Amino acid sequence: MKVTVLVRLKSEVLDPQGDAVRRALDKLGFNGVRSVRVGKLIEIDVDERVAGADIKEHLAKMADEMLANPVIEDYEVV
Repeated sequence: MKVTVLVRLKSEVLDPQGDAVRRALDKLGFNGVRSVRVGKLIEIDVDERVAGADIKEHLAKMADEMLANPVIEDYEVV
């Protein structure tokens, strides 16, 4: 089973990488970009037999313990 985990900074956390991308886009002539937020997309191929019936909990535990920093980041399992 293939799943995608989207990791994004929480809205109240500053995103210097996003700001750098916004400035670069402006310098390249892409006007009108108000803000940019940069995140991570993580694709995982999970053996459902190993994860079991509680696969959502299994993936949430992965995200909480390894894939995201819950203090500053939110994640979504797709």
